[in-house]
Amino acid sequence: MEFLKLCDSDYRFMQIVWEAAPVNSGELVRLCSERLGWKKSTTYTQIKKMCDKGYIENVQATVRVLVPREQVQADESAYFVERTFDGSLPEFLTAFLGGKTISEKEAERIKRMIDEHVE
Repeated sequence: MEFLKLCDSDYRFMQIVWEAAPVNSGELVRLCSERLGWKKSTTYTQIKKMCDKGYIENVQATVRVLVPREQVQADESAYFVERTFDGSLPEFLTAFLGGKTISEKEAERIKRMIDEHVE
């Protein structure tokens, strides 16, 4: 199975794009300078890189999202569970909870989510 995975710097950049898009590339340079401390050249290199990977497009100096945040989050999560827990969601939940408790409201929400995804 092929997952969409981003390294940390790509993900931090995409967080800004997802929040701001559609965004003028000059404005994106400003945002990346403020939030990431990047130089103009670094941001333009990152824009090209993410365009080449198919995550965004830059048409007439306007950057638009092609891959939504939710898709990347779902793929990253699935990859993590697959790699770390051999694809076992129960093992992941056991490790994640690790003795923590959750509220009744959270438990009900999780139960509803499970019911919606049962084969």
